[in-house]
Amino acid sequence: MLDPDPVFRALADGTRRHALLLLRHEGRLCVCEIVHALAGPQARVSRHLAQLRDLGMVRDERHGQWVHYRLHPELPAWVLAVLDAAAEAEAGAVETARARLSRMPERPPAVAAS
Repeated sequence: MLDPDPVFRALADGTRRHALLLLRHEGRLCVCEIVHALAGPQARVSRHLAQLRDLGMVRDERHGQWVHYRLHPELPAWVLAVLDAAAEAEAGAVETARARLSRMPERPPAVAAS
């Protein structure tokens, strides 16, 4: 069970929130894809992803040289509802990130869900 206080603190940061919204829409992404989509420094994005992982909001999986992230499959319904509301409120930012992602050169191969 996730405590609401750390969840809302996590969502207060734009990098973490946009990473979660991108994962909510895309399903599973490599760190490099999230970095490209958010147009942020790799170290900052990776640090925020680690915080989300430690909080229990995302899971990471290594596939060869790639580390992929996805929303934690056991996120409570209330967290998913908050993410959906945030995605609606920030539709422009999500679409901008998705557009950047679609133009990413040499994207890593997609990984089947496990």
